[in-house]
Amino acid sequence: MAGVPGMRPFVTDSIPRWRVTLVHAGWLSVFAGLVLTTISVYTIDLGMRADLATGMAKEAKSQLMFAGIGIFAALVIALPHYRIIGYLAWPAMIATLGLLVFLLIPGVPDSIVHPVNGARAWINLGVFNLQPSELNKIAFVLVVAQYLRFRRTHRKFFGLVPIAAITFVPLALILKQPDMGMALLFIPTLFAILAAAGARLRHLVVIVLCAGMAVPAVYPLLKPYQKARIMAVLGQIKGEKEGAFGINYQSFTAQELAGSGQVTGSSDAHARSLVHYNRLPERHNDMIFSVVVARFGFLGGLAVLGLYLMWIVGALWTAAVCKDPFGRLVCVGFAAFIGTQVIVNVGMNIGLLPIIGITLPFLSHGGSSMITVWMMTGLIVSIAMRKPVPPFRPSFEYGDEE
Repeated sequence: MAGVPGMRPFVTDSIPRWRVTLVHAGWLSVFAGLVLTTISVYTIDLGMRADLATGMAKEAKSQLMFAGIGIFAALVIALPHYRIIGYLAWPAMIATLGLLVFLLIPGVPDSIVHPVNGARAWINLGVFNLQPSELNKIAFVLVVAQYLRFRRTHRKFFGLVPIAAITFVPLALILKQPDMGMALLFIPTLFAILAAAGARLRHLVVIVLCAGMAVPAVYPLLKPYQKARIMAVLGQIKGEKEGAFGINYQSFTAQELAGSGQVTGSSDAHARSLVHYNRLPERHNDMIFSVVVARFGFLGGLAVLGLYLMWIVGALWTAAVCKDPFGRLVCVGFAAFIGTQVIVNVGMNIGLLPIIGITLPFLSHGGSSMITVWMMTGLIVSIAMRKPVPPFRPSFEYGDEE
């Protein structure tokens, strides 16, 4: 085939020869994940238990269990070749989409699908509540990476249509729950993957501009509480104190708690008292970052952000040295998901963004979230430890004319 005009020579897509190395950038993500998980168990206990005479808070115990399951899942997923996981991309996508559809079926008993804050996003499994949209994040990245790995069509504007269609299905189901916060994470992730795959930046810029111009048309379609949260944040930015005991109570309380930590933080007992008597809603979940800063101060908050940066650097470093296009895009997709989620959650905690129900990876309480981020970490390690032996097919290398 190499001699046929117009054909690009390539190595077959079957798994080539690989060498395994134990010295790789994936360990950065593992180390950061372990430290963040340890901080998570401690700060959840701090936020949920004011009395030191009692045992560990039940939420902290369950988070420790979720962490154990997640780390075991990461180990299991890191051992086989990541290409094998790639073959499961579409079955995983179909399975998670099926679970998302199940959440929306009328008549499902309340004991199985119980709305939380108006969203039908969790399935009660008895041991913990499964959030299918968390698992769908992994399936989404795998499917998009599998689709783009050896294609060129995404270099043309209308070649982005199939990718948009793949994204639309889970996005629509998640918005229907409704869970706008989770849905918003998919768009930056998709753009990051497309950029890494060589999509033309001018096409992506056009899409962003069109989406930006469409925002005013979308605003009237938002639910009243969503509009109220947006207006509340705008009021905070202007310095208004209106709603401090209403729509803005959670946001103002989170900011006050974070501010109480000052530069170096408070003692354990003092931080527990502050969190307990301020009654911060979702202090073990969406607002956990405020608890971290109340305990460890501004410097502690920066250290936590540094750990997230380490995790992302591990993923992107792995992508940079990976010669396999599928592995490269998977790492970029996971880094984009985690990075976007951290930015949005921290923005919520410090009053720069509306509170839209976004958890903080590794730190927020929840089985689905903890298991998902550790599965991502396991896949990054699987990719980092396996390097193809030349010759291999070029990854997203295009000339100006292509």
